[in-house]
Amino acid sequence: MKVAVLRFPGTNCEFDTQYAFEKLGHTTELVWHEEESLPTDIDLVVVPGGFSYGDYLRSGSIARFSPVMKAVGRYAEDGGRVLGICNGFQILTEAGLLPGALKRNNNLHFISKHQTLRVENNDNAFLNQCEKGEVLNIPIAHADGNYYIDDEGLEKMEANGQVLLRYSDTDGNRVVVNGSVTSIAGICNEKKNVFGLMPHPERALEVILGSEDGIKMLRGFEA
Repeated sequence: MKVAVLRFPGTNCEFDTQYAFEKLGHTTELVWHEEESLPTDIDLVVVPGGFSYGDYLRSGSIARFSPVMKAVGRYAEDGGRVLGICNGFQILTEAGLLPGALKRNNNLHFISKHQTLRVENNDNAFLNQCEKGEVLNIPIAHADGNYYIDDEGLEKMEANGQVLLRYSDTDGNRVVVNGSVTSIAGICNEKKNVFGLMPHPERALEVILGSEDGIKMLRGFEA
């Protein structure tokens, strides 16, 4: 599998993401935000975490205007798979490739810790290696992870299986971490080829770092 990893001014998780996919045996290519096209023959685009443009205004609200995002939009429209992690998730919502928006955490503090998540739906490329209801241990690190969508939008996503992950305790019961609507931690678009989550699966590949549950997520794209 060939993975394109985007870079914006301020991105700081591109090398973690590159390391993760190469550890799983894939080839990667970093793509600067000023590029107007994506590499050929890619199987996945990852918009990694970090602080694009310093996260001024709203997180991801400036990055969405970078030239490469037009190419990402065309790639997704043609059915290509796109994964946004943390700041990447925020960029994808700002670009309109995913529904909803990300707000400041309800406690207005940056949160950095390991967090358990419950898999809500696995009928998609991202989580097909996980069991529905499975609890995963994946790190989070964000100040703007408070996912919001209105009631009508949430109902539509639930009906279409677009809510993928929720913050939970170790038994799978919902917990409030940052104020997200119904504790949502990850979603996908209606066509299920664009994915976004606030936790960092690329940081959960080795037991010595606290968890290797991220492997199941990233391997899902191999199928």
